[in-house]
Amino acid sequence: MSTMATRMAAAERRELMLDAATKMFAQGGYAGTSTDAVAREAEVSQPYVVRMFGTKLDLFIAVFERACRSIEDAFVRVIADSEFDASSEAGRDQLGEAYVELLRDSDLLHVLMHGFSAAAVPEIGQVARAGMEHIFETLRTTGWEDEQVRDFIAQGMLLNVLLSMNAFEERSGGLADLVSVCLPESLDQ
Repeated sequence: MSTMATRMAAAERRELMLDAATKMFAQGGYAGTSTDAVAREAEVSQPYVVRMFGTKLDLFIAVFERACRSIEDAFVRVIADSEFDASSEAGRDQLGEAYVELLRDSDLLHVLMHGFSAAAVPEIGQVARAGMEHIFETLRTTGWEDEQVRDFIAQGMLLNVLLSMNAFEERSGGLADLVSVCLPESLDQ
């Protein structure tokens, strides 16, 4: 019984560290974040972070993979819903709304942007490509043509870029117009 409780506590601690690492990597990216900063945010020792995850690269990859899985899982849930109709505009809207819900967690999406921009690091690049491939393949299960999947992903990436620039909060000039045509009404609240 105590072994199970210890495992559960370790799993919970791991998730708390991943949450802390997500916050710190969202702020500083891969290059600008140390395991010491993650440890401070998680309120654990730096050696404990290293013991649990290994290197900073291993920790970043765990955070980045979790972010990619969050997107994939959100789409899988919508597609598996018996009410989902991929051939309708409502079906596309359902998938869009699932993504909009993820936009509410700006740390998750900042980690994605940092991961894509750090893809020159071979191990991160491999994870970035695999993550995008899984998302693409998941969306293909809708029966959409590849061009429709591409356009859907492109719209999501544009939303990510706007989020990264804080364009949702600081609307002025032509950027305000771009945000207005891209920003789903549900996120504008």
